[in-house]
Amino acid sequence: MATLIFPDHPSPVADAEALRKACQGWGTDEKAIISILGHRNETQRKLIRQAYEDLYHEDLVKTLESELSCHFEKAVYRWILDPQDRDAVLLNVAITKSPVEYCVIVEISCIRSPEELLAIKRAYHIRFKRSVEEDLAQHTTAPIRQFLVGLVSIYRYNGDEINERLASSEAQILQNFIKEKSFGDDEVVRIITTRSKNQVLATLNRFKVDHGSSITKHLRDDPSSDYLSAILRTAIRCISDHQKYYEKVIRQALNTVGTEEEPLTRVVVTSAEKYLKVIKEIFSKRNSVTLEHAVAKETSGDYKAFILALLGND
Repeated sequence: MATLIFPDHPSPVADAEALRKACQGWGTDEKAIISILGHRNETQRKLIRQAYEDLYHEDLVKTLESELSCHFEKAVYRWILDPQDRDAVLLNVAITKSPVEYCVIVEISCIRSPEELLAIKRAYHIRFKRSVEEDLAQHTTAPIRQFLVGLVSIYRYNGDEINERLASSEAQILQNFIKEKSFGDDEVVRIITTRSKNQVLATLNRFKVDHGSSITKHLRDDPSSDYLSAILRTAIRCISDHQKYYEKVIRQALNTVGTEEEPLTRVVVTSAEKYLKVIKEIFSKRNSVTLEHAVAKETSGDYKAFILALLGND
């Protein structure tokens, strides 16, 4: 369920002209930019970009990049991109960052549908002239490399069918390797990266029935490592309940001293037209305060106003 509030039939030409006016003169009119872009859906934003280019022979994205700054600029930039292009940018930043942001790579690989992931990889190739797999292989090492390349490479079956017998046998396989602390074993990688999400869920449910607690509980009991905490557990949580996972990402971002705007922006801009309302509900139940209240308290300025607009705080 989306949180974005937008009009039915806005004029892309009028919006483009208003954005042009907001970016001219002695100072940028950030409020005007927020009032437009903070209330336009994916199709409407795309039409605005096209109208802006037709009218002024300039890329609106580049114009906004030159006029805005800091976290506000980054949020607007990522919001105005097409979803697959946005995720391609997020992937590239995560892969080339030092240290590599494993969680972002896992999120996109495990939460997006097979068709969405394929479109993201195509957008990545067009924008960066390299494949996602190529960059992952360059910037990571085994066994992390094997797991992440497996996640982004596979085109998972996306149907509802599951094999209960297979789930039972693979739950036992996972248990055996957890006991041995062989988290990077080929069999663990194979099960988590190649099975359909529904089949993985069936395996995780069978694990819980057979062993009395969730697989993430068993992993948490083990001394954490980069591979364990940032890769395997994240992948399992994203496949199991990505909305609950995203709530935790937001909660941790807001609870960090100084606030971590990067993960907050990532979750809001990628979820506002999908299931951000559900994430808001989970946040409110978990924290006894609305997400809007928490964002308003922990952020400021134009960035705060823009994020609140995407949260549906009209």
